[in-house]
Amino acid sequence: MHPLTYEEILDKIQNQRRFGNLPGVEVSGRMLESLGNPQTGMSVIHVAGTNGKGSVSAFLCSVLKEAGLRTGMFTSPHLVDFEERIQIDGRMITKEDVTRLGNLLLSEEYEVTPTMFDYCLGMAMLYFKEQNCDAVILETGLGGRLDSTNAVGTPVVSVITKIGYDHVEILGNTLGEIAAEKAGIIKKGTCLVTESQEQEALQVILKAAKQAKSCQVVNPCEFTDMAYRKGGQEFSYHGYQKLRMKMLGSHQYENAAAAILAAEAFFKEKGMNCSGEIIRNGIANAGWQGRMEILSENPYFLVDGAHNGNGVKALAESLGQMFPGEKFHFIMGVMADKDYENMIEELLPLALDFKTVTVEAKRALQAETLAECIRKKGVAASCTADISEAVLPEKLTAGQRNVAFGSLYFVGGIEEIWKKSRK
Repeated sequence: MHPLTYEEILDKIQNQRRFGNLPGVEVSGRMLESLGNPQTGMSVIHVAGTNGKGSVSAFLCSVLKEAGLRTGMFTSPHLVDFEERIQIDGRMITKEDVTRLGNLLLSEEYEVTPTMFDYCLGMAMLYFKEQNCDAVILETGLGGRLDSTNAVGTPVVSVITKIGYDHVEILGNTLGEIAAEKAGIIKKGTCLVTESQEQEALQVILKAAKQAKSCQVVNPCEFTDMAYRKGGQEFSYHGYQKLRMKMLGSHQYENAAAAILAAEAFFKEKGMNCSGEIIRNGIANAGWQGRMEILSENPYFLVDGAHNGNGVKALAESLGQMFPGEKFHFIMGVMADKDYENMIEELLPLALDFKTVTVEAKRALQAETLAECIRKKGVAASCTADISEAVLPEKLTAGQRNVAFGSLYFVGGIEEIWKKSRK
């Protein structure tokens, strides 16, 4: 077969069906076996949860890199470039490597039908092996127990971030049921770190954690000196004084803390010293595109991939802490299967008005439907089918704060538009 181009590789991989007939853990298990089990011997940190997985992964990657470890990171989805999904020390895989490895993966016979996610995971594992990574951070795609990433084996450290209601049609209708799926990444011998949880979810996690080597729960009461300063946040935690981070939002304190505890556990298991300077610099240097990210100060424009109730609640709390008493122009684009009415309710007290956008995705909620829902709640809302009409600098309200949030596809579209506008 003639080798496929980069564009042809992406077209084939990205047009694979979203969900397969078999659980992802089984499909990827067979794929990895056919590929010679490239994951064998990898020192893995496995991250599951509803919100905060990407941020925790970014903090961890930064800390491990600061410690001199060659660190691979696998996350999803991407915002602008496919290569964002597979990184080493914060540098994306090259298009040439995507093309080379994509051709290899697509030429194999697996006796199962891989999804896009399975192909991405296979590519990441091959790449991380080639690049001799000292550590690998794997973010689950959906759930944990049956997720493709759970085929990789027993991690050194497992991390569970905040659990909330999302993908209930697949993961379960209660926090306990959802937590049971997320807790599927906990294996005998792993060190577990979990963020604080609702009691129903925490009980399930702690029960599963009995097989773990150790278990630590982030305690929000331990945070002190929390402050927002222009361009960043400060806090003290777990013996570390006045840590600074450029990642914004009240929820990032727990994400940073989970990364600190996970990094300490990883270093201990690998027989490494973990200096305060490594932690301090790692937390300070971490960044995560599209999460409470300020794209412009004038006009002020912040984007956040808050795409469910918990995420929007965190966004509202963060805006209230960062800008007490202020109200905002919101720009919103979400999927139809999300609890968008609850998301709106969280932001109504902070809203001057809303602009709604139809996201370019099959599952998108129509902008007019969303705008009408907002208007019924007594807040002005206008709609557009063109993202550019809502988010280009000249379309934003000068002198006031503009905040875009919702689907990561939506935030990715904004990032791409701004990237082009700056050229």
